[in-house]
Formats: sequence, structure tokens, C-alpha cells
Amino acid sequence: MNPEDYTIVLPPADVLPSAGTLSPYRQRPRRPGIRVGDAKRDMPVYLFLAALAVLTVVSLGLLDLDLAKLIERLPKLGKVFLDMSRFSTERFSLTLLTLLETIAVAVLALIYGMLAGLVLGALAARNITPWKPLSFILKSLFAFIRAVPTPVWVLLVLASMGFGMAAGIMGLLFHVVGFFGRVFAQIFEEVPSQTIEAVRTGGASRVQVFFGAVLPSSLSGIIAWTALRFETNYVEAAILGMVGAGGVGYTILAAMNSYKLGRAGLAVLIVFVFALAVELLTTYVKRKVKI
Repeated sequence: MNPEDYTIVLPPADVLPSAGTLSPYRQRPRRPGIRVGDAKRDMPVYLFLAALAVLTVVSLGLLDLDLAKLIERLPKLGKVFLDMSRFSTERFSLTLLTLLETIAVAVLALIYGMLAGLVLGALAARNITPWKPLSFILKSLFAFIRAVPTPVWVLLVLASMGFGMAAGIMGLLFHVVGFFGRVFAQIFEEVPSQTIEAVRTGGASRVQVFFGAVLPSSLSGIIAWTALRFETNYVEAAILGMVGAGGVGYTILAAMNSYKLGRAGLAVLIVFVFALAVELLTTYVKRKVKI
């Protein structure tokens, strides 16, 4: 029998079995769902909830809150909000002027703090600092500055400089420098070591390494964090006016103390609108620089 006398006829391609059906074992599709009842896996959640419950009970005990009186006075809170919603344009020009003062405080503290943060952040970054222990010392200083709330720094400055916008700028500047110093140091440390070594191999000095390699590689992060910090500065500057640093916060406080709730409500609305615009701007910037 000659094999050449036979012709092999294959079925059409659409009749051939797929590669998945050639296996003698067929896998069952996994049923969607969430695994429950794993006590070992859920133990951290239980511990967190238990700690939260304990802290709540201890906090209520320390504060000695009268919950009955609190519930009784809740309707008065709604009445205050209703009175504030009846906006009054009394001394509206003064409200806008103090708002501009608040924005100016936020901008100046941002600029000065960013410049100082660039220098201190470069000294604190482990990969470019001229002295390794200096990195630990500066980072510890940044942690201490950020641990103290901004209003405390403002009150300390007020005690020496008196009331006014200068005290607000200086008080806010402390926290801004601590924030930027820590953030910029972390950004600089994320620059690849190969980039730094390539510039150093060419005989560049430390300053040339910073401006030629580290700073350009970190520019997107610097822009994003600066935009985010401006939002924080504006909110804090508005609050600091209530402790004597001037600005729109002082206007709101004065209106509330004189029971001119409509005027205070309009000032709060303006602060909110500008804060929303700043938040939208920072979100846009962060999306553009992809951080």
C-alpha cells in the first residue's frame, strides 16, 4: 500500500477545536465573591475597632461632655446657619480687602518657605548632603517644626512682634519651611544615583550636581507639592486671622462677635469659593505633572 495513494482531508477551520478544548482537564470558572469568616485575616480590623471604641470612651470621659445639653442645643446651630445664609453686603469692600491680605500672606509664606525648603532639603537629602549626620539633624528639626501646630507658632511670633500681618507671615513660615524641607529632601533622594554619578564623573561640583541633575529631575514633584501647599497656606492663613494675625479670619471673627451673622456668612462664602478654586487649580497641576 503506497501512502501517496491517500489524501488527508482536514475539516474547515471553524470546525477545529480551540486550543483550550484540547486539554483533557477543564478548569471551572472561579465564582465571584468575597471570602468571609477568616478570623486570622480580620484580626487587625477587630483590634483597630476595639482601640477606637476604647479611645472614644476615654475621650468622652476626659472631656466630661453633657450629651443631653449638646442634643438640646443642636437646633440653635441650625438657626445660626440660617442667619448666616442671609448674606449682608455691609462693609463688603473691607471683606474683599482682608481676603486679599490673606491671599498675600499665603503667597509670601509659600515663596519664602519654598526657597528655604530647597536649600534645607538639599542639605537634608542623604544622596547629596555634604555631611551625613546633617541629614538626620535637619530631618529631626523638620519633624519638630511640623509637630507644633501653626497657630502655636503664630502666637509665639505675636508675643514678640505684636499683632499684624507680619506676625502671620512669620508664624506660617515656620510650618511651611518644615513641610518643604522634609518633602524636598524626599524628592531629591528619589533621583537615581546613576544620574548623579554621571554628572559627578564629569568633574561637577556639588552645586553643579544639584542644579544640573537633581533639580531638573525633581521639578515636576516640586511644582506639584508647591501647588498643594498653597492650598494649605490659604486655609491656615484664613484661620490665623482669628488669633490676631489679620486677614479675612479677623473680619469673620469681628462680625460673629458683633452678631452680624449675615456679614460673617458672606465672608465665609467668599473664603469657600476661593478655596474651591485653589483646590481645582492644584488638582489640575498635579494631573499635568503626573504626581
